[in-house]
Amino acid sequence: MQQITRAGEPMDVAGRLPAPGEVAPAMTLTNSELQDVTLDTYQGKRKVLNIIPSVDTPTCAMSTRQFNELASQLDNTVVLVVSADLPFAAKRFCGAEGLDDVETLSTFRHREFQEAWGVALCNSAMEGLCARAVVVLDADNRVLHSELVSELKNQPDYDAALSALNS
Repeated sequence: MQQITRAGEPMDVAGRLPAPGEVAPAMTLTNSELQDVTLDTYQGKRKVLNIIPSVDTPTCAMSTRQFNELASQLDNTVVLVVSADLPFAAKRFCGAEGLDDVETLSTFRHREFQEAWGVALCNSAMEGLCARAVVVLDADNRVLHSELVSELKNQPDYDAALSALNS
């Protein structure tokens, strides 16, 4: 079991975040059109998974905006914003914000993603949501970079994620 903090208070995170060099675990998530997608849906593309608790929090909204901006500059790369938010809420947020360079995916039907990818918040009021993390995959789904953000309210290291794509 891993631990992060929320406002300095410890929180347990079940599972293990995929490490650089590993092949990413399988995943099934639900997109904004209520269709289930897998890594094969994005075959041949590099993937940045911006995993967040909810777009309805300031930090998550900021990281989604930031990755949307960065995504428009990346070739052959898709940015996937993964949360437990319902697809309707995530779609509404992106529409209201004019964010069209990220794709939102939900764990609401596929909670197994959270533990398989090492982001399952548990034993706290946030249980059922994802911890904040970034995982960057190459076109063959090999992990180039992974970060479990140690304090839930902090932003991920955008430069490290981009650097992994440029190396």
